[in-house]
Amino acid sequence: MIFVAEKSDGETVQYVDKKRYLWFLSVFTPFIPGLCAVILVTGGSLFWALAPLLFYYLVIPVLDMLVGEDPYNPPEEVVEQLTSDQYYRFLLHLSIPVFYASFFLVATAIGTLDLPIWAFTTLTLSIGIASGSALTVGHELGHKQNKLDRLGAKIITSLTGYAHFCIEHNHGHHVMVSTPEDPTSARWNETLYAFALRELPATANIAWNLEKKRLERKGLSFWHWRNDLLQGYAISLGVALVLIALFGWIMVPFILLHHAFGWFQLTMANYVEHYGLLREKKPNGRYVPCEPIHSWNTNHIVSNLLLFHLQRHSDHHANPMRPYQALRNFEELPRLPSGYPGSFVLASIPPLWFKVMNPKVLAWTDGDMTRINTG
Repeated sequence: MIFVAEKSDGETVQYVDKKRYLWFLSVFTPFIPGLCAVILVTGGSLFWALAPLLFYYLVIPVLDMLVGEDPYNPPEEVVEQLTSDQYYRFLLHLSIPVFYASFFLVATAIGTLDLPIWAFTTLTLSIGIASGSALTVGHELGHKQNKLDRLGAKIITSLTGYAHFCIEHNHGHHVMVSTPEDPTSARWNETLYAFALRELPATANIAWNLEKKRLERKGLSFWHWRNDLLQGYAISLGVALVLIALFGWIMVPFILLHHAFGWFQLTMANYVEHYGLLREKKPNGRYVPCEPIHSWNTNHIVSNLLLFHLQRHSDHHANPMRPYQALRNFEELPRLPSGYPGSFVLASIPPLWFKVMNPKVLAWTDGDMTRINTG
């Protein structure tokens, strides 16, 4: 499909989204753990319980390194047309049943097979990774204004019991990003694990307080049925009860580990996205508006195609309403050394992360520690 527009000087601009049909990778990659579960149930080797982990954390980083970065940016003149093209929105909604199908197939394998502990763990972590990336879809739909998209965001974030994500992200993180006050912006020399202990409870607390105030303005109790958090948690509880009824109490450790690792996927993303970056304060004490330079960007093609362009994070924070298909890359931005899967592996080993990233932070700020988020 060719998008055509005119510049202010009358010159015609033509743009072809070369990734238009490659975005189906974002839709169907989450089905990999479910597919591996089907292979296991039909008599396949236990290797398939480990295969998704190897794919996410080994194969994708290698492909990112080999394939490289994406040179294409949509011209500003066609952004409105890209935004109004419902095909891209359709893919987001199509991915929701794919995520749930993959989750239920893995639950079926866990509930019907006598798996050794290592296979139970690796298969559960694998679907946790997939469901963690479901929060990418919730992130995209949660920034939209219409009721259907917001309903889709609520359904998909409930897969991991993370109903508070959109509230905290939209009204907390986007307001405080890259400041010491933001629990989802990692500080200089803060390990991933210390960050998780600070971020996970703080984000839930922020969301609960925000929702409580919203309902109070409407004259409603926090426990009213219109509470978006309670609606999302009810979906999560309903799914859990169905699985326990079908497969027994083995579903309890499965669900707990799945949810925990799904949450941790988002924590790792938050950690790498703003590590050490700081918005400066104006003379009046307010922070400067968020710009692309306040987020670490990564433009690697493969992992971006699996995550609906989440890794073009700099443009997203500067323009939160810009849809994934219209996000741009800029040359002069702080850059991660790899796509998110590779960066997650790096972040999980703090000495290695600090060795690679601390020099990048110092280079970006010319060694000025007052321009670094030290907390």
